[in-house]
Amino acid sequence: MATLSVLKFNDPYGADRVLVALQGMQEREMITLEDAAVVSWPQGNKKPKTRQLHSTAGATWGAFWGFLFGLIFFVPFLGAAIGGMTGALADVGIDDDFIREVREKVTEGTSALFALTSGATAPDKVVDELKQYDFEIISTNLPEEQENKLREAFSQEG
Repeated sequence: MATLSVLKFNDPYGADRVLVALQGMQEREMITLEDAAVVSWPQGNKKPKTRQLHSTAGATWGAFWGFLFGLIFFVPFLGAAIGGMTGALADVGIDDDFIREVREKVTEGTSALFALTSGATAPDKVVDELKQYDFEIISTNLPEEQENKLREAFSQEG
């Protein structure tokens, strides 16, 4: 099963830095990065910039990212109008609360990484490598026990 994690950074370039780190971990076969998308919102911009990592499943995930970012950032008033379409997204943890939380936290001057990963062969090593980066975990669809361990690891001072 793939894990969707959303990480928020307090600068517009943090998400790009961690995406590069995840790609390096994939090259070392520590994790499988199925796909990812970066939202970067530089100071002074009215709306964020989005960029998708094009994987082998790029067309399918590209449509998913486009739909999701449209709901969150570009046409949020449509969220209520197309509520039925978001029902299937709730199965992977994308519900109204998720959309509202991302919208409230990813603001001008910040960035976010939406990472779809699987097959972490050394989860503790992945966490150790990511500890050097300053971010907040907004959401993950990991099982509760694993999510709590991950949140605990990143809430400690490194």
